[in-house]
Amino acid sequence: MNESAVRCGVIGVGRMGRHHARVYATMKGAALVGVVDLNADAARAIADEWGGEAFGSVEQLLDAGVDAVTIATPTVHHRPAAETLLQRKIACLIEKPLAPSAAEARAIADLAEAHNAVLQVGHIVRYDPVMRAIMGIRGGDRGGIRGRFIEMDRVSPMTFRSVDVGVVLDMMIHDLDLLLMLVGAEPEQVHASAVCVLGEAEDVCNARLEFPPAAGGDGYRAVANITASRLALKTERKLRIISEDMYVSADFVARKGQVVRKTANEQQLAELRQRLKAGEDLTNLNYLDLVEVEELKVEPGDALELQIADFLSAVREGRRPTIDAQAGFAAVRTAERIVEAARAAGARMV
Repeated sequence: MNESAVRCGVIGVGRMGRHHARVYATMKGAALVGVVDLNADAARAIADEWGGEAFGSVEQLLDAGVDAVTIATPTVHHRPAAETLLQRKIACLIEKPLAPSAAEARAIADLAEAHNAVLQVGHIVRYDPVMRAIMGIRGGDRGGIRGRFIEMDRVSPMTFRSVDVGVVLDMMIHDLDLLLMLVGAEPEQVHASAVCVLGEAEDVCNARLEFPPAAGGDGYRAVANITASRLALKTERKLRIISEDMYVSADFVARKGQVVRKTANEQQLAELRQRLKAGEDLTNLNYLDLVEVEELKVEPGDALELQIADFLSAVREGRRPTIDAQAGFAAVRTAERIVEAARAAGARMV
């Protein structure tokens, strides 16, 4: 595709879709053709604000001519919209989660592959400036860190949005995508507990995931502990990664974090261990003399703009997007396993 503006559309102009329309309308190299929504008034309001036309169906949007489309409908409607677009080789950015089940996610992924169409999944947290800073940490392997233990917390008050799915597909899915990217594999073992409070799907869930040994590694199995809740009294988004040489703590709400590195050399550590073994009193030893603490360098940036810019770059270049259908499928499959494990542990969910 040449460097002319990519003709874009949005299906579903609710909480996220309206922001996609805004970015397409204002981003250099993109042009907003129009939006589709069953709520005609909502579609007209977005078109009046950002340009393009308000359409009542996906077919009308296609007739107007588009190159790339965001699908931001409720999750249960992702597959029908995606099928219509992918069969015509229209590039799709599908809001997370890719689908409500692993079977539907697999079907969408297979369809994109069969028609050689660009399909990106909207796991926007990968583009968050805090996450980008973590991925830029020097040293180690994946993202600069070889995490032995990873802890993730994502909680917020109930908003009654995305209630067509439980908290695992609604909120935890963000962290599952990050986790699978960091570890580079899906978990071998899944243990979970969940609670349904206001609806028939889980509102709170905690999962412990155990991963296979890294290829070519020392045989150590990474472990992750993830908590998601949409019944909290405040919003928190936190990530902690622990390894032998480094500890990273990040607060996505405050947009800050710290990196703690072990600076003691092997001789110093050997002497320290010998003194501990001998029962020596080390209460006067300053722990900070053995480590280096630095602030995480978080650059400014808008995650949605970065995500859409990357998506449109993949469309122009005809390349596989950063977060492809396989990544979206793996996150949904892991989410499904967590829900199944919670049910097996006694959670009462539909």
